[in-house]
Amino acid sequence: MRSAANVAVIGSGISGAVCASMLASKGVSVTVFESGRGPGGRMSSRRENLEDGKELYFDHGAPYFTVNHQEVAGVVRSWEARGFVAEWKEKFGSFDRNTGEFLDLDKEGTTTKYVGVPGMNSICKALCLEPGVEARFGVTVGKMDWLHDRSSWSLTGLGGQDLGHFDGVVASDKNISSSRFTGVTGRPPPLDVALFPELSMMSQDIPVHPCFALMLAFSEPLTSVPIKGFSFKNSEVLSWAFCDSSKPGRRCLPDNSESWTLHSTAEYAARVIAESGLRKPSNDALAKVAEELFQEFQGSVYNVPRPYFMKAHRWGSAFPAVAIGVEDKCLWDKNTKLAICGDFCTSPNIEGAILSGIRAASKILGSLNILSGM
Repeated sequence: MRSAANVAVIGSGISGAVCASMLASKGVSVTVFESGRGPGGRMSSRRENLEDGKELYFDHGAPYFTVNHQEVAGVVRSWEARGFVAEWKEKFGSFDRNTGEFLDLDKEGTTTKYVGVPGMNSICKALCLEPGVEARFGVTVGKMDWLHDRSSWSLTGLGGQDLGHFDGVVASDKNISSSRFTGVTGRPPPLDVALFPELSMMSQDIPVHPCFALMLAFSEPLTSVPIKGFSFKNSEVLSWAFCDSSKPGRRCLPDNSESWTLHSTAEYAARVIAESGLRKPSNDALAKVAEELFQEFQGSVYNVPRPYFMKAHRWGSAFPAVAIGVEDKCLWDKNTKLAICGDFCTSPNIEGAILSGIRAASKILGSLNILSGM
């Protein structure tokens, strides 16, 4: 059944992309507005061009995701069948900074881990290319107005341009009013949920953990590391390390290279950000962070050589420290057909964001009298 309804989805992270795909599959006309150059959010992948013309690729955001919820499992199986998701079958474990030993080599490797193919952002890219979805990248929504007389939303760009009228709106967490996001982006979000009584809980600030990611490329595999992903114990600087190039479907690296991504602890990131302020860090500041993270990695793990490529990236709002755990798994205002989705509504991980996107689509479809089939 086709529908004349049109819905705006603001943000093309995994929750927004999932929601857009679900709506389009039921005949809703969907426009995705994304201020960045491409989709992905915290599932973004990074391409780095070297001086010799070679290219490196890193999943510098979420390295993988797991699935426990049946509703999400069914969606992920369909992604697997379409070829843009695969299981990452490498063993994981942990590394004790105090003893210098790798531990739990089997314990953390038993959970099925999924990755996007050929990069984590491939999932959001595929969903934003679904029939019925129009993705507008590089477009920032500056203002959202509910028009009572027309029972529709009017969206305006950051520069004042008219972005259109929509029957419903789905907004991701970074597009709602909260001091944490204003501080990170340097501008107020387009939606102030304090104007919507049923969403008043969101007028409170939700704490968020920052993180620094370090992208490394080595000319040879790290033979002294027995696993391809591990958490750090007793380190005040590093929390995780992942071998990006070991993931299925990854692009071939130059020669015999191996690429790794390291994640800092939230405490380390918070300290650095507090010292430098919330503005965009300079290249010198990022270079200093990169060196500190690598020195911790090299000083912890035996026989790690100097990489031929090293670059740090700051995630000012890497993941929420808490989840509000609402029953609907999203925030919903039925009078204006406004849904707000994100991992903060369920659980602070990729699966939580996927589930929130599914539920937001279900709310919109129900309000439009379209059977969701979910």
